[in-house]
Amino acid sequence: MTEAQIQTAIEFTLGGRTDTRLFRNHRGVAWHGLIAEQNGFSVTLAHPRRVETGLAPGGADLIGLKRVVITPDMVGQEVGVFLAIEVKTPKGKRPDDQKNFLEKARQFGGMAGFATSVEEALAIIGEGG
Repeated sequence: MTEAQIQTAIEFTLGGRTDTRLFRNHRGVAWHGLIAEQNGFSVTLAHPRRVETGLAPGGADLIGLKRVVITPDMVGQEVGVFLAIEVKTPKGKRPDDQKNFLEKARQFGGMAGFATSVEEALAIIGEGG
């Protein structure tokens, strides 16, 4: 399966649950400025500024929350736990910035990890696999 196919499967499986919400974290770079000249598919910008999109460098492909029940001092209360899933193919590279992002999320009590399948995504949220 491709990374996109794995991600779609994970989004479909976890998106159908009532205790989990996932959002696609699109990372990228664009340029913003005043159009000085436009010619077909070419645009020249005046006062250009680089704009990075997405949560953070190394930010996971899928960001969200999973509802959990806290015990014993908060018995019965539900809280949302930060969820970060970085989708990869089995041979996909795992850059240090992505490893660091996921590790920091776990250090703060979040559920985070790399997933190459729906089963691995379910294991990240503490179910199955």
